[in-house]
Amino acid sequence: MKFSVYQASSQGGRDDNEDRLAYTHSPEGVLLVLADGMGGYSGGERAAEIAVRVYAQTFLAQAKPRLANPAVFLQQSLLQANRAIVDYARSNDLPEQPRTTLVAAVLQDNQLWAVHAGDSRLYGLRAGQVWFRTRDHSHHDKPELFAHLPHRPHLPNRNLLFTCLGSSTQPLFDHTGPLTLRAGDQLLLCSDGLWSPLSDDAIAAGLQGRSLRDGVPDLVRLALLKAGPHSDNVSLLALEWEGAGAADLVPKATHDATPEPDADTQSTHGEGSDVFDLGRIEQSIDEIHAAIRRTAVRRNRP
Repeated sequence: MKFSVYQASSQGGRDDNEDRLAYTHSPEGVLLVLADGMGGYSGGERAAEIAVRVYAQTFLAQAKPRLANPAVFLQQSLLQANRAIVDYARSNDLPEQPRTTLVAAVLQDNQLWAVHAGDSRLYGLRAGQVWFRTRDHSHHDKPELFAHLPHRPHLPNRNLLFTCLGSSTQPLFDHTGPLTLRAGDQLLLCSDGLWSPLSDDAIAAGLQGRSLRDGVPDLVRLALLKAGPHSDNVSLLALEWEGAGAADLVPKATHDATPEPDADTQSTHGEGSDVFDLGRIEQSIDEIHAAIRRTAVRRNRP
């Protein structure tokens, strides 16, 4: 398999960046995951970090070199992440449980599987158009779920989420796929800081005919500009699929950047390619932990 990956995250106008994101791969599969810690609860960034870590570690442990069942992996990892967040709150005697949204995707056998809870989204772009996108767990995006309720117009907040990770009750979640990928397809995992100020068409136009290296940072900058000085955290993890074949078992390029509205984008680890063989699982886990720590440091930059 051959693909390009680019990720970007900005603190925006918030005091902290509670978004976390990561990608990793085995010789026969790819994992993309993004979590948005919920600001209304203490420790949202910790909940997001736990969720991302659970997915990455579980993928690396099970993809040897492929997942037996991607849909089952995505569901079980989500429930495991939820339990880990609840256990973290209990073991640390937190006054309230930290919460996070989550979206995760697996690519294997030239197909895509995904799962999400909350309003972190997955977009599929094909030929410059939105091929599909996940639907948020909110009254705004799933009004049919509230059709039986009396006085629907008087709901306190039509964007209020009705599920997330970190609750004592089992979270609701939706599956996507399997969907067959074509060369040139682009996948975007993003927090609501990106899609809230930008329409679906604007997001698709931002990448149409452009490389991820150019398009992803510009999309983040545009979202920050549209949202203004009080913008939310904005995070985007994008992958461009270039096809599957026995001769191509490495990513073409990976990039990590943190764009600001008026700053030049910088790559923190540049271009390169890598293969995670089974003998490097522990090293890969350490690299993911380091990436999470870099994200935590990045949020404190001026």
